[in-house]
Amino acid sequence: MAEISKEDILLTLRSIQYPGYKEDIVTFGIVNDVKFQGNRMTVNLKYNTQDAELKASVKKQIQELLNSKYPDHRVMVMEGFPTLEMGAAPPKQNDPWAGRKPIPGVKSVLAVASGKGGVGKSTVSTNLAIALAKEGLKVGLMDSDIYGPSIQIMMGIGQKPGVNEDRKLEPIEKFGIKMMSMGFILDKDTPVIWRGPMVNKAVEQFLRDVDWGELDVMIVDLPPGTGDVQLSLVQKTPLTGAVIVTTPQEVALVDVRRGFQMFRKLNIHVFGVVENMSYYSNPTSGEPVYIFGKGGGPKAAQELQVPFLGEIPIEQEIAEAGDSGIPIVAKNPESAATRAFQEAAKRIIAEGLLERVAK
Repeated sequence: MAEISKEDILLTLRSIQYPGYKEDIVTFGIVNDVKFQGNRMTVNLKYNTQDAELKASVKKQIQELLNSKYPDHRVMVMEGFPTLEMGAAPPKQNDPWAGRKPIPGVKSVLAVASGKGGVGKSTVSTNLAIALAKEGLKVGLMDSDIYGPSIQIMMGIGQKPGVNEDRKLEPIEKFGIKMMSMGFILDKDTPVIWRGPMVNKAVEQFLRDVDWGELDVMIVDLPPGTGDVQLSLVQKTPLTGAVIVTTPQEVALVDVRRGFQMFRKLNIHVFGVVENMSYYSNPTSGEPVYIFGKGGGPKAAQELQVPFLGEIPIEQEIAEAGDSGIPIVAKNPESAATRAFQEAAKRIIAEGLLERVAK
């Protein structure tokens, strides 16, 4: 009998499509682990849904497929924690979805993340929000970077939010986007000197003590990195999925992989990768010049088996637009950057943004 590897099983399971979506169950993150003991094969599943009918359907498809392909093995399909190695401590029985209660009126929540700073994540967040609004969606934008908020600058907002009769903050609206940021509340140049629990509390208030109204999607601009603060924010935020922003350099792509693994471990869907500062157009010939290298973003997306959402070019107008408080998608609908953001927005919608349910 030929030896069967975990990779063989995962490859086989990629033929099973997750019900209602384009992705297979492995890409979707349902298959948590595969273990072998003699002729016994155990497939451990980890769902991000409480739909009993859906879970039963996936389990049945796995059982039938593996029984058919590996008749000499006893196949067990289980939901829960992976089989413990000898001597390993038992896992904590905490619900990984605890605290991720849906936000009333908000259909989906999309995180924009980066494994490191300096890749233009907030530029992507603001322009992507406006691009989604131009697609006819009701959009909110929450700046969860408590230590270094920048949305107030990029969106040109100088006023402070009001409080309604229900004692909820009223988001500030501009370019058809409802927004909230610590930058709206603090005086200019006032530093935030808080420890992690206070930051988490502030984010929780922005999620639930703001009168967001009815939204098709709320974009959450996450702080850069994958440390404790970012992990806590993601665990508390009812995310539908995430977009990871990178630049073409290899050092940035290493951080893409780290960011992807953070979302994967929390069973959060990744809609794809956006490559920012990809190229600039030669003013004489109009040809793209890839000064930081070419193909890094698509390569990372292919490696992680997620969609590549597009290349955002280097344009002086992007920086000028952000500094002036009018993002490029609002300022110049004809620019190459605007077209790239609009295409990324369409691809995210096509990947099922509105069909997924925020946890």
